[in-house]
Amino acid sequence: MASVDRLGTRALASGDALELTGVSRSFGALAALSDVTFSVAAGERRAVIGANGAGKTTLFNVITGDFPATAGRVRFFGDDITTMPAHHRIRAGLRRTYQSSLLFRDLTVRDNLYLAVRGVARGRYAMLRPRRGSTTVAAAEDLLERVHLTAVGDELVSALSHGQQRQLEIGMALAGAPRLILFDEPAAGLSPAERRDLVALLDALPRHIGFILIEHDLDIALRVVDRVTVMHNGRVLKHGTPQEIENDAEVQAIYMGGRH
Repeated sequence: MASVDRLGTRALASGDALELTGVSRSFGALAALSDVTFSVAAGERRAVIGANGAGKTTLFNVITGDFPATAGRVRFFGDDITTMPAHHRIRAGLRRTYQSSLLFRDLTVRDNLYLAVRGVARGRYAMLRPRRGSTTVAAAEDLLERVHLTAVGDELVSALSHGQQRQLEIGMALAGAPRLILFDEPAAGLSPAERRDLVALLDALPRHIGFILIEHDLDIALRVVDRVTVMHNGRVLKHGTPQEIENDAEVQAIYMGGRH
């Protein structure tokens, strides 16, 4: 079996979606990220795991532009986006979900998806009401079906179960033409049945859309990804395949209490 890559510093291939080079982020004297360097191939499915405080969500915030990097560079499909505003990154095809749901709870499921599609479409500031059969409305209906929420399309988001709200978040992240999606703990708070539905939904995503997944539930994380990055104290500890990480003694000792 190939050894686990501890550095993750392979040469950038032309097909890479994301490249992080020496990325650091500090909050005063606290170094939340330190010299993070790795790349994610186009269409790749990557998990980022680690204990609380390892820097996983801060990493997502730097990638999406919610927090600027203190040092280092972030490239997205070859373009330097280190200082690019967050909304420009979205238009470039980068999407993200959050640990806490960011949904319009007083609107219907269908309206949430429509607004997500409209937000990344040309003419998004137009004031005219959409016509039945418009491409925007059709795209929202397609997302509704894709995330298995057609039966509750006219329900208010506030009436949905937690699992359905997570499905809706994934649908909103799929609006437009995403090239890479960051999922921040999508299984948090889900029942066993909802977790099975989540795995099926992630498995069914088009292969040309890559994603990076932060997930504490390793049974989910290791089932739906191609590679895994382990973080510890704001640094990358190692990279590997799901099987390599699952069988790695150091990972087991630090994150799994010596067992999986």
